[in-house]
Amino acid sequence: MMIAQRMRSMSGRTRTWMRNASVVALMAIGGGQVAFADTLADALVGAYSHTGLLDQNRALLRAADEDVAIAGSVLRPIINWSADLTRTFGNVRSAAGGSNVDAGSTDASVGLTATLQLFDGGADSARVEANKETVLATRANLLSLEQVVLLRAATAFFNVGRQEEFVGLRQNNLRLLQQELRAAQDRFEVGEVTRTDVALAEAAVADARSSLADSQRDLVQAQAEYANAVGKQPGRLSGLPRLPKTSTDIKSAQATAVRNHPDMEQARRQVVANELLVTAAAATRYPTVSLTGRVGLTEEFGTSASSTVGSVGVDVSGPIYQGGLISANERRAVAVRDASRGNLHTVRHDVQQDVVNAVSNFVAASASLVSSENQVRAARVAFQGVREEATLGARTTLDVLDSEQDLLDAETNRISAQADQYIAAYQVLASTGMLTAQRLKLPVQIYDPAAYYNLVKDSPTNQSKQGQQLEKVLRALQVD
Repeated sequence: MMIAQRMRSMSGRTRTWMRNASVVALMAIGGGQVAFADTLADALVGAYSHTGLLDQNRALLRAADEDVAIAGSVLRPIINWSADLTRTFGNVRSAAGGSNVDAGSTDASVGLTATLQLFDGGADSARVEANKETVLATRANLLSLEQVVLLRAATAFFNVGRQEEFVGLRQNNLRLLQQELRAAQDRFEVGEVTRTDVALAEAAVADARSSLADSQRDLVQAQAEYANAVGKQPGRLSGLPRLPKTSTDIKSAQATAVRNHPDMEQARRQVVANELLVTAAAATRYPTVSLTGRVGLTEEFGTSASSTVGSVGVDVSGPIYQGGLISANERRAVAVRDASRGNLHTVRHDVQQDVVNAVSNFVAASASLVSSENQVRAARVAFQGVREEATLGARTTLDVLDSEQDLLDAETNRISAQADQYIAAYQVLASTGMLTAQRLKLPVQIYDPAAYYNLVKDSPTNQSKQGQQLEKVLRALQVD
């Protein structure tokens, strides 16, 4: 009689615990959003400001800007100075008396030479224009790398959020399974279940611990990637932002990408630059005409002799035979131009394919999210039903564990699908050339690639006003 009462009491406590555990499970596995500190905008701003990749390529862009100044310098007057001091030693024997006369002398001369190129068939002008196109191509490459940096930061942000939710999910699942194990052990003691039920619960707890360890490892790795991309360890993330507007019309998105993607702009500029270099190579067959002016002062020490001379002339020179160099350079320029045209064709198709991949990923992730949300709702209802049936003896411990695992899998799929949807949305922006700090309106000082170019394009000297402004810029950039 006492045993029967004890078993009924234990059964009542078990049913009460199982109802409470069901509520705990639904709250834990269905989990609410936790208020975090770091937003996606914080991550993007950190990446834009922190990355050395952009700093590296901004410096390369400044080098390309200087190439324009270097190429254009030959079209401006070139003035050189020269100085000479000569001491001559020797004796001269006179024919009349046979005495030696000192023939030593000291001469000093100073001269200036100015040269202005008048005509070279347009070769140097074409090189200047080619370097300008290279600057524009380098700017486009910098913008493309900016997209890479921002996409990496966005991906890291969503992956950290994904792994944090996974860890929370696994921790709650482990706590629930531990409670179920204790309940199974209590019920085994009073004979309500068999040793098999206890073993099943023990196996589920062990598996949950293993899964939690894997999730914690994945979180540590995701945090390391975030720190690398953004420049600092992630705080508590603020949750998901508003999903960016993206086009799912592939044809329209491809047209936008062909017009706006920086990889396309870079490839187009490279073609134009190489066509100009073909023009420059062909123009080297023409003669070069230069205007030259010279002025010099010579002083002979020890005597009163001195002279000042000047001259102005036109120099004309041209190639006759250079061992085939001119023809080889011209053929090489044509080959490089043809290669850049082929590259433009390849880049266009790659950009269009990237759009297809990104849009299809976004559509698939969105559909998967809807399906996984429906799966979560159905799995919760099934889990509740199985738990209630188990309290009545109509279900086994294995049925409860299987139902709980189904709910866990459904919630895991939902979390992954949501993260994948956001990552895919930003991949769509990147594939169409829209993932830039300026287009996203990030609260950062946008790097102006034209500012440095405008200072150096006219080859300013250090003493000029423009050159002094340039020195201030260089000091701000910490360029030695």
